[in-house]
Amino acid sequence: MPRFSIVVPVHNVQGYLRTCLESVLDQSYGDFEVIVVDDRSPDGSAAIIDEFAARDERVVAVHLPVNGGIGPARNHGARLARGEYLLFLDSDDSYTPGTLRAIAERIDATDRPDIVLFDYARTHWYGAVKRNRDAEVFGAPGPEVFTVAERPELLDLFTVVWNKAYRLDFFREGGFTFPTGFYEDAVIVYQTLWTARTITLVDRICVSYRQRRQGNAMRTPSREHFEVFAQYERLFRFIGERPELERWRGFLYDHMADHYLFILRQADRVPPSSRPEFHRRAARDLRAYRPAGHRPGAHIPRTSFTLLARAPYTLYALHRIAAVKRAGLRRRRLVWRRRLRRVLLALHRRLVLRRALDPNLAVYSAFSHRGVLGDPAAIHHKARELAPHIRSVWVVGKDHVATLPAGVEHVLPGSRAYRRVTARATYLINNVNWANDLVKRKGAVHIHTHQGTPVKSMGADLLKYPGARRGFSVPKMLLRADRWDYSLVANPHSELVWDRAYPCGFTSLRSGSPRNDCLIHPEEGRRESVRQRLGVGDDSTLILYAPTNRDHRQGGYAPTCDLERLVAGLPGDHVLAVRLHPSLAQHHERGLGLRDLAARGLLLDVTDEPRVEDLLLASDALITDYSSLMFDYALLDRPIVLHTYDLDTYLAARGTYFDVTERPPGHVTRDEDELARLFASGAWRDEESTRLRTAFRSRFRGYDDGRAAERVVRTLLLGEDLAVPMVPAPASASGAPSDALTRS
Repeated sequence: MPRFSIVVPVHNVQGYLRTCLESVLDQSYGDFEVIVVDDRSPDGSAAIIDEFAARDERVVAVHLPVNGGIGPARNHGARLARGEYLLFLDSDDSYTPGTLRAIAERIDATDRPDIVLFDYARTHWYGAVKRNRDAEVFGAPGPEVFTVAERPELLDLFTVVWNKAYRLDFFREGGFTFPTGFYEDAVIVYQTLWTARTITLVDRICVSYRQRRQGNAMRTPSREHFEVFAQYERLFRFIGERPELERWRGFLYDHMADHYLFILRQADRVPPSSRPEFHRRAARDLRAYRPAGHRPGAHIPRTSFTLLARAPYTLYALHRIAAVKRAGLRRRRLVWRRRLRRVLLALHRRLVLRRALDPNLAVYSAFSHRGVLGDPAAIHHKARELAPHIRSVWVVGKDHVATLPAGVEHVLPGSRAYRRVTARATYLINNVNWANDLVKRKGAVHIHTHQGTPVKSMGADLLKYPGARRGFSVPKMLLRADRWDYSLVANPHSELVWDRAYPCGFTSLRSGSPRNDCLIHPEEGRRESVRQRLGVGDDSTLILYAPTNRDHRQGGYAPTCDLERLVAGLPGDHVLAVRLHPSLAQHHERGLGLRDLAARGLLLDVTDEPRVEDLLLASDALITDYSSLMFDYALLDRPIVLHTYDLDTYLAARGTYFDVTERPPGHVTRDEDELARLFASGAWRDEESTRLRTAFRSRFRGYDDGRAAERVVRTLLLGEDLAVPMVPAPASASGAPSDALTRS
């Protein structure tokens, strides 16, 4: 008996069916059968089903003699199921890697619950991927196993069956069958959730829910949407036959009212000629099923509900027309308010720009206003020590204000206070470009710190890689860079790259990277403190995996390896900590497995750790790919592994300034098995690793000596003359003086 029976109903999906079935067959957990039910599909789907059945004995091909719809097709597959758990997957959707293993382990950990719910993401035809808007429900604190009475918010989730695994005995004992017609999922979802004795959740994106540009029957005007009345009739009858479910009558009534109003509001549901009839049928149900004394919930528009339940269709239609007109007026008012706001902002900007610069005001920002971080933070802390007379103000986004250390003055981007301080500040320090509307004033000093030593193509060099610069203009970026007065460089390589990538009139300051000062002269006990906070023991080996983003992919993140397989191959005293690129902290793909694996204690998700320097200090080895972190970590003289599984793709899509695999800072792996073997064998820290790291450090040795932040403050804020460490000059700058400042 297989663990899972996966029923896939098929009708007119030949363009998506292979992707769907391969996503099942490629699962790392292989104890399943997939029952593919051809609902008399007129396209080439039947041949594809037979092809997969011949290829893999786990595929059961079923060809129905007549087309009956998705409900009967699912019923037929469910009757054939032999597995312990029953799942349904639509044939234009797909499973994400690791889905079945995650569900199986959740089942084992929660003693075989009746229902397992898991998360999904919408994958749009134009490439965008958006996680379920109710995703926080899956990660909310609560008991591991519960009934829907303990978690009633589950009833408000998207009513579909394909994000649930049902214990087959529970499903059959309950006599659950799909009705015919539209909205059949709601019947099964509510009936099973109401009657399940044990339910559990998996906080993981397991299904890619395809949003097709055309061909979605639910968004096609037709009378088939009248089937919704029969579905609610079934649900009210189900409650009426079970007195213990009476508590859900009010919920079902509100859901029905909200659903009917939604269908009538949409232009792509009921045909215009059938709307009066739909209105009459809906009104009949709202009168017939209303519980005695029940008042609809606050989320149901009161006027619309009253007109649907009690008034003729003409009045309801006039109300909808008026609502549409009111919405149009609101939109026009918003347009005029925005225009007026722009005029007022322009006037305010002209007023503040007339005021003199404040010689003792410095404004900081880092990583697009995400907090006191990176090189700007190191400069800020040193300025408070060496130049306390200079007032420091940070530009911080609203969502990150809570992370600010005590005593840090801040302004919100775009606010009046922001415009005042940026207009009057003598010093503006950032590691990304300031907004377009920030005016560069005469006498203001713009200090650009960058974000580490460049590996991948930057600035004007992106013109050769259209995929990597999707969504922004390189010429406009260079106009913003024209405001830089000083560009900080950590080594000769960086100086050469910045000079070419940003052909602007800045001066290079051979300062070193201020954020790396703490790596060269770490605070006593800082490493131990971070490890303790992360729950890593002194006798454990902490491995930090920090891949960079993939901007040639929409969404930025490409799954790099099977993290669960890597963890399984590590020695017992090794701990894997995964840090996604900061731009992906809120990304849907974080839910593809990382959150789930962290919740199960298999690894640490340290993406939200604000200071990457803490993680570098705390770890014993770094796994990365094309990230500048390899240069920072080399300062610690600890093992580095490059996992370059997609090197050729990355070189073609983004390009790098040197071949990271030709003279790498450590061992290079190309697939997950090789990576796992490297750590399982201990070769990651062998003599060859040391030799490669030593050569890398020698090749890229630069100006980092633990005094970079001090050098910036003394040289640029206090006007002192502070020498930099002497290193060989860049090849193209032979004969140039080795003093601190060189004109670009």
